[in-house]
Amino acid sequence: MTDPHPWAADLATLQAQVWLLLVRGVGDRHAAARHPTLATLSPVGWPEARTVVLRAADPVAGHLDLHTDLRSAKVASLRANPRATLHVWDASAHLQTRIEATVTILTGADVADIWARVPDASRSGYGALHAPGLPIADPLAHDRTPDPASFAVLRCAVQAVDVLHLGPRHRRARFDPANGWAGQWLAP
Repeated sequence: MTDPHPWAADLATLQAQVWLLLVRGVGDRHAAARHPTLATLSPVGWPEARTVVLRAADPVAGHLDLHTDLRSAKVASLRANPRATLHVWDASAHLQTRIEATVTILTGADVADIWARVPDASRSGYGALHAPGLPIADPLAHDRTPDPASFAVLRCAVQAVDVLHLGPRHRRARFDPANGWAGQWLAP
């Protein structure tokens, strides 16, 4: 049986495929990597997972960017513990990617040029009258007024990538700085 995903047979091409999927997720709203799951720990230690939108992927710098409201619970969680995992499932590629990252919260002047490129329709997601997650009187009692002071970029510095390809023969690999990002095959 021929493997429909020959890129999964070699560590270098597997790693390149992961970054290709991530970069595609930034520009293609239908790409699997467009909406990864971000997992963090709450300040009191509870696991948290939420769907986010991938806004930038830089394979050379090794970072991914997410946008958020500065008042969101994920920001409080990341201030308490700046480690997170991003999870992407690409059904068409039969590929699960888990990315361990340290997260820096960028705001104000550090993100002014990024804010300037956020489309007007998206800006209303940053600066609503009520902070995300606060109780409101009814489901539509949330006025949305853009406020650059509430805009934050979560810069995720990739520390490790664990990739599982569920092809005719399962393959799993881990990429981290311990071996210069060359990768190591793992039992699936």
